[in-house]
Amino acid sequence: MNPSCNLFVVGPTGAGKTSLGRRLAHHYGLELVDLDQEIEQTCGVPINTIFEVEGEAGFRRRESHLLDEFSLRTGILLVTGGGAVLDPLNRQRLHARGYVIWLQATPEQQLERLRHDTQRPLLAGTDRQQRLQAMAAIRNPLYLDVADQTIPGLDENVAAASERCIALVDAHWQRQHAA
Repeated sequence: MNPSCNLFVVGPTGAGKTSLGRRLAHHYGLELVDLDQEIEQTCGVPINTIFEVEGEAGFRRRESHLLDEFSLRTGILLVTGGGAVLDPLNRQRLHARGYVIWLQATPEQQLERLRHDTQRPLLAGTDRQQRLQAMAAIRNPLYLDVADQTIPGLDENVAAASERCIALVDAHWQRQHAA
């Protein structure tokens, strides 16, 4: 159990973190912060452009800086990008500063949900399934390491998934209110 006034949502690309995050933030009265959106707003360019100019390493530095900044706030629901857990310091910060929910999704679910998405730089190329499986092999143990709670991904609409997630979080999260 990790008592906290913050909720953090981690998981793979296409898991539905942002959609679910909106509903959870509304339900719990938390400020929603989507880390990828904040990176784009801060830089003034899309993530694809950051990857083109600075590479993944440059993007990850920016991601870590903003994760540190936002995770220090109180009363937020922070949705991370799929790769935020790659940095051990990010995992440490997430675990220490909030209640971490791992929203799971299989590579097959991701493929279905992202079939028309062309904006994710790590999925550029031809064999998306192989890339998603390779990312899952590396990232799933890291999600598990940082998570206070795991939410299995099911093929259901956002409303049903939100209700299921809220019931699970209500049963386990020891919410502390900001002072």
